[in-house]
Amino acid sequence: MKILRSSRAAAGLLAAAGLAGILSSPALASASTLRSHTTVRSGISDAVFVQTNGTSGNQILAYSRAGNGTLNLAHAYSTGGLGIALTGAVVDKLASQGSLTYDTAGSLLIAVNAGSDTITTFQVSGDRLANRRILAAGEIPVSVAVHGRLLEVLDAGGTGAVTGFRLGNSHLHPVAGSSRNLGLSPGAAPQFLNTPGQVAFTPNGSQLVVTTKANGSDIDVFSVARSGQLGAAPVVNSSATGVPFGVVFDPHGRLIVAEAASSNLSSYAVDSDGSLTYGSSAPDGQAALCWVTAAGSYFYGANAGSANLSVFTENALGHLSLVSANSGIAASTDGGPIDLATSAGGSYLYSQNGGAGTIDEFAVNGDGSLTSLGSVTGLGGTGMEGIVAS
Repeated sequence: MKILRSSRAAAGLLAAAGLAGILSSPALASASTLRSHTTVRSGISDAVFVQTNGTSGNQILAYSRAGNGTLNLAHAYSTGGLGIALTGAVVDKLASQGSLTYDTAGSLLIAVNAGSDTITTFQVSGDRLANRRILAAGEIPVSVAVHGRLLEVLDAGGTGAVTGFRLGNSHLHPVAGSSRNLGLSPGAAPQFLNTPGQVAFTPNGSQLVVTTKANGSDIDVFSVARSGQLGAAPVVNSSATGVPFGVVFDPHGRLIVAEAASSNLSSYAVDSDGSLTYGSSAPDGQAALCWVTAAGSYFYGANAGSANLSVFTENALGHLSLVSANSGIAASTDGGPIDLATSAGGSYLYSQNGGAGTIDEFAVNGDGSLTSLGSVTGLGGTGMEGIVAS
């Protein structure tokens, strides 16, 4: 079944009414009991980077990752820009996925400064950042995607837009004529539910995907030319279950989408013409499934309203289902889990908890279950959003 639509609709707002109540609940803003490490850190390898999204000064916190997966704060770097809190947001201030992106091929870290309409890039070496560069990036940039030498920035201001850049000689240069308007309804309330959620390239880089959340409940797909130019207009696809938010791709190139209206994970084939062919949806029975990541053959969703992580598996036909153990709940988290990151190889998973101001650390087991390794504490009140692992 192909899912297409040609215009935006107000139905997404109705589907998201319950979600708005969950994510804007003051109860989620209070931290749960904070845990601390009991493990000994040795054999440090690689890093995890966290964006503070501070409205008076955005920072990247660099954590060294020990051989056992636990984290230790190593450095803090100013992005030279400002964060923002979208109206109505409590635990998810940017209400997006991909606000901090790591390009492994170029060892480049890209952060959005949504409060100052810029992005910042750093060169990465282990847990150290260098060569900071700041570029103008439209109005309220909230998500970034990279493929090869192309970079796309998703803007949440006004009617929404995507703008392309090309990496060359360690500099980013705007792709002439690359900006495309999304045609969203400006001023739709609540703001945090009606801004676009994520921008992502398909694995081969020939198409660009944008989720619109409640502002139409659509998944837009642009064609991408080798020059970096996008198609003049996207193919606008209705999401299967409403309020498409975070996305990831499976090893076969199928699009996996966290759909928050009824906490479903849905799969789609992305066809060459930009239309989506629906595969399946799997509800997790939790509240506010918005963010998704992959580790090995499993997909993990962050349930901001339930303070836990769900785990899904996919069969050869692309059909999703919850892992049967523990009704699909892989782990409990501190309050308000939002962005997720997995280490290279998928051995470790990190949950950024916007309500508690912590990072929960987990080892990923062969059956998809997660073993808690502890928490990084002391991040409360920053409004953080954005986490990546090298």
